[in-house]
Amino acid sequence: MIKFFLSAMFLSFPCAYFTAEGESVPTESPAAAVKAADEVVSLYHSMQLEGVVNWRAFKQAVTGYNRIKNRKRDVLTLIDFSKPSTEKRLYVFDMKHRRMLYSSVVSHGKNSGGNYATSFSNEYGSYKSSLGFYLTASTYQGRNGYSLILDGLEKGINDRARERAIVVHGASYADPSVASRGGRLGRSFGCPALPTSVSRPIIDAIKGGSVMYIYAETPSYLAQSSILDTSDDVIVNQ
Repeated sequence: MIKFFLSAMFLSFPCAYFTAEGESVPTESPAAAVKAADEVVSLYHSMQLEGVVNWRAFKQAVTGYNRIKNRKRDVLTLIDFSKPSTEKRLYVFDMKHRRMLYSSVVSHGKNSGGNYATSFSNEYGSYKSSLGFYLTASTYQGRNGYSLILDGLEKGINDRARERAIVVHGASYADPSVASRGGRLGRSFGCPALPTSVSRPIIDAIKGGSVMYIYAETPSYLAQSSILDTSDDVIVNQ
């Protein structure tokens, strides 16, 4: 029965590849409407991201990256808040050379949740993380050390990032040893905080106009986004 079911499944979805996370990734499509999705699939496979990076998060990140024309660098950062803080969930991709540059744990805002970030806000004083697309700006030396300014691109979702001082910075509470002792990383006031051992090289790799996408399994985001929409998620699930 199982053999029959699997045979029927692959006959029904002859162009599907299944990741270790159980999500189907299309390997080709007869429809011109999903040509862009096919290109993302090729990128996903060539970077050997199966079982490492969430397919849906990657698909959305690359789709948005391709739509943001005022980016200045061929670098994409994905933060996947569907994963716990104890796992690597920040990824930096060199889009020109089709390779991953960095992967790291990253902290979320203290009012977004415990080990998982589940609540998000664009409001000043919320101490929550914000979803969506950003462009990286300049660096500065602040109270959290070497830091990177972020400009949110989506009104009502993250466009108050600069006003809220949402920046990438290093923090001792973002070190994996903290999670080993306490079961999760420490949390920020809303910033994506990195281990101090990798914060400077990652900031230098993404500063100056590259795209960052912060993802979570939050359907309301797609309904509100000015860069993605629900049809993008339909393509992802084919």
